[in-house]
Amino acid sequence: MVEWKKLGEVCEIGTGSNNREDASEDGLYPFYVRSKEVLKIDSYLYDEEAILIPGEGGIGEIFHYVKGKYGLHQRTYRVHPISIETKGRFLYYYLYENFGKYINQKSYKSTAASIRKPMLFDFVVPIPSLSEQTRIVGILDTFTAAIENLKEQIAQRRKQYEWYLDKAYFSSKLELINALNRGLIQVKTLDDVGSFTRGRRFVRTDIVSDGIPCIHYGDMYTYYGVWTEKTPTYLTKEKSEKLRFAKYGDVIIVGAGENDIDIGVGVAWLGKENVVVHDACYIFEHNMNAKYLSYFMRSNNYHQQIRMGVVDGKICSISAKELGRTLIPVPSLSEQSRIVSILDTFEASIQNLEAQLKEREKQYEYYRNKLLTFDSREDLGESRRT
Repeated sequence: MVEWKKLGEVCEIGTGSNNREDASEDGLYPFYVRSKEVLKIDSYLYDEEAILIPGEGGIGEIFHYVKGKYGLHQRTYRVHPISIETKGRFLYYYLYENFGKYINQKSYKSTAASIRKPMLFDFVVPIPSLSEQTRIVGILDTFTAAIENLKEQIAQRRKQYEWYLDKAYFSSKLELINALNRGLIQVKTLDDVGSFTRGRRFVRTDIVSDGIPCIHYGDMYTYYGVWTEKTPTYLTKEKSEKLRFAKYGDVIIVGAGENDIDIGVGVAWLGKENVVVHDACYIFEHNMNAKYLSYFMRSNNYHQQIRMGVVDGKICSISAKELGRTLIPVPSLSEQSRIVSILDTFEASIQNLEAQLKEREKQYEYYRNKLLTFDSREDLGESRRT
C-alpha cells in the first residue's frame, strides 16, 4: 500500500532571493543558480535539506540535493520536506526520475520554458514507508557513489594523459624550439617527414553495407580514435576504383569540419587492406611510427600550431600546405615506440574505465526505474491509497 500526496502537502516550496551578481569566487557557501554549475556566495539564505530546481533553463534535467547552508537564485525553486513521513533524498531521486516528464506534459510546447509554483505544488509523489524509502535511497546512493568515483578516476587519468602528451610533444611551439636550440631534440616539419595526398569525393549515399572499406570525414569526429584497422562503412568495388586509398601505416588527417577545434586530427590506418579516403581528408605517407604521429595530432602543441592556418567559414578547413609547416619532435624510432607504449597504456585505462562507467550507469538507470515505479495515482479524491 503506497500513499500518494501532492508535493506541496509534504514540502515547503519557494524560490531564493539572490541574483547571480551576488556570487563570490571565495564565498563560504554553495550558491545554486539556474545551471548545473554550483557557484559560491559570502552569505547563506537557508540552512536545511532541500531539492533545488531551476525555474528556467534545463527544465526537468537539473536537480540539486543540498543539506546545510546555501544561497539560492531568485528563479530557482527550493523543495524543502516538512513532513516526518518523507525523506528528502528519496524525493530527490523521485523528482529526478519523473518530474521532467510531468512538467513537459503540462507545457503547450514540446518542452517547458519555465516552471510555476503550482506545477511543483500539484506534482503527485508516492509516500512509501520510511524503511522502504531508506532502502531505496541506500541502493541508489551506492550506485551514485560508484558512478562519481569512476568519473573522478577518468578525469584524473585524462589529466595524466594530457600531462604526458605535453611532456612527450612539448606544450607549445616555443617550448619545442627552445628544446631544439638546447640540442635536446631533433625537430622537423611534417613536410620533412612525409607527404600529403588529398582523398577523393564520395557521398553518404554511395556507402554500402559490405565491400571496400572507406573513411568518410564525418566519422573522423565520432567513430575513430588514435588508430583503427576496420571501418563501419564500405563502397562498391566499382565506385572505389576511381578514388584514393591509404595503405597500412598511413595517417589519415581530417581537413574540414564545422569548427576549428578538431580539424587536423589524425587516425593511423593499421588495417590489412587499403582503405578509401574522403576528399575532406588527407593521406599522410611517412617514415615514422604511425601512432606516434596520430598521438601528436591530439597534442596542444600541434593544435596551437595549425590553428592559425585554419580558414573559417560555414565549413572550416586547412590546406596541406599549412599542415606541412607544422613542427614535430622527431626522436629515434625506438623512442617513438616507447612514447606510444605509454600513451597506449593511458588510452586502454581510460577506455576500460569508460566501459565500466557505461555499464554502471545502465545498472543505475535500471534500478532507479525499478525502485521508483509505483502504481500511479493522479486522482487524489476520495482515496489516497493504491
